[in-house]
Amino acid sequence: MWSDPVADMLTRIRNGLGARHARVDVPASRLKTEIARILEQEGYILSYKLVEDPIQGTLRIALKRTSDNQNVILGLSRVSRPGCRIYIGKKEIPTVEGGLGITILSTSRGVMTGEQAAKEGVGGEILCNVW
Repeated sequence: MWSDPVADMLTRIRNGLGARHARVDVPASRLKTEIARILEQEGYILSYKLVEDPIQGTLRIALKRTSDNQNVILGLSRVSRPGCRIYIGKKEIPTVEGGLGITILSTSRGVMTGEQAAKEGVGGEILCNVW
C-alpha cells in the first residue's frame, strides 16, 4: 500500500521514460484514470487502457516519443501531497515552464487542466505539473 498513489503513478511514468519503455503499467483508480485522460488529451502520452483485473485493475499507459526518438514528457512533478495539500483559487492558477507545460487540478467539477479550470472559473487542489 502506497501513501501517495498519484506520486507512484508519476514515478512509474518518469522511470519508464528514462528506461525507454514503450508503456508502463500502473494500478488503476478513478483519479489516475482521469490524470491519464488529461495527459492523452494534451498530447503527452499516446494512449491509455484500463485492463480489467479481479483485484484492482491496471492502467496501461503507452508513452509518446517525437520523430527523433526524444521523450515528449520532459518532466513531471507532484505538487500537493497527502501531508501538505496545496489549494489555489481561480485567480492563482500557475503557468508551468512559461506556458509550455500544464497544471493538473482536482476541482469540484472534476479533474482538469489549469487552463480549463481558469475558463470555468474554479480553483482546487494542484495535483501535478507536466512539461
